[in-house]
Amino acid sequence: MQAVYNAPLSPSTRFTLPDIIDTILLGIVEGITEFLPISSTGHLLIVEHWLGARSDLFNIGIQAGAILAVTLIYRRRIWELLTRWRDASNRDYLFKLIAAFLVTAVLGLIAVKLGFELPTELAPVAWALIIGGVWMIAAERIAERRPASSTITWPVAILVGIAQMIAGLFPGTSRSAATIFTALLFGTNNRPAATEFAFLVGIPTMYAATGYELYETLTHGGGQTVNWFGLAVGFAVSLIVAFIAVKWLLRFIVSHRFTVFAIYRIALGIVLLALPFIAV
Repeated sequence: MQAVYNAPLSPSTRFTLPDIIDTILLGIVEGITEFLPISSTGHLLIVEHWLGARSDLFNIGIQAGAILAVTLIYRRRIWELLTRWRDASNRDYLFKLIAAFLVTAVLGLIAVKLGFELPTELAPVAWALIIGGVWMIAAERIAERRPASSTITWPVAILVGIAQMIAGLFPGTSRSAATIFTALLFGTNNRPAATEFAFLVGIPTMYAATGYELYETLTHGGGQTVNWFGLAVGFAVSLIVAFIAVKWLLRFIVSHRFTVFAIYRIALGIVLLALPFIAV
C-alpha cells in the first residue's frame, strides 16, 4: 500500500527525458517490491528521497500495474474459485479469503476515520525493515518444526486480515511479508500455500485501497497537475516488472527459504540508519 505524496508530476509540456527515466525507475521499484517481502512503500520512500515525491495519482497508478500483474498470474485460480464455488474445498477457501479481506477493510476504515497518516521519514522504515527481517527468519524456522500442512485455517485467515492492516500502517513492514509469515507462523508451514493465500487476499484488498485512494485523489486532490503520459509509462513498467518478479518468486520459494529477503531487509535497514540524512 502506498504512502501519500503531495508533489505533482510535471505537466506534459515539461515531461523531459530525466522525468521519463525517473518514472521508469519508480515503476521498476514498484514492480519488484510490491509482492516481494521487502516493502514497496518503504522502497518508494527511499527512492523518492532522492528523486522527489510524486503525486498521489501517480503512486496509485503504478501500484495498479503491479496488482493487475498478479491478477493475471492467478487468473485461472481466481476463475476456479468463482465458478466452482459449489465444490466444498473451493467454497471454504473463498469464504476465508473474503473474511480476511473484510477484516482488513473494516480495520482500515477505522484507521482512516481516526485520521491515521503514514509516516514519511526514513528512520521508521529502516526499523520496520530490520524488525521484519528478524521476524521472517524466526517465523520460518518455527514453522519448519511443525508437522507438514498446507491448510489455511479460519484463525489464520483472520490473522492474515489483521496483518494486512498493520502492514498498511507502517511503511517498511511489507504487506506480503506480514501476510505470508503470519500464515506460516500460525498455520500452514508450506511456503507456496502461504504465499498463494497472501497474494490472493491481497488482490481485492489492494484493488479496494487503490480505488479508494483514486476516488479521494480525484475528488479532493486540490487540482493537482498530473502528466497522463508519465502515469501510463509508470503503470506499464510496473505491470511488466511485477509480472516477471512474481513469476520468479513463485518458482524460487518452491525449493528455497525466504532467508535471502530477510537478510536483504536487515542489511538495508542498517545502511539507512547509518546514513547521515536519516534524520531529515
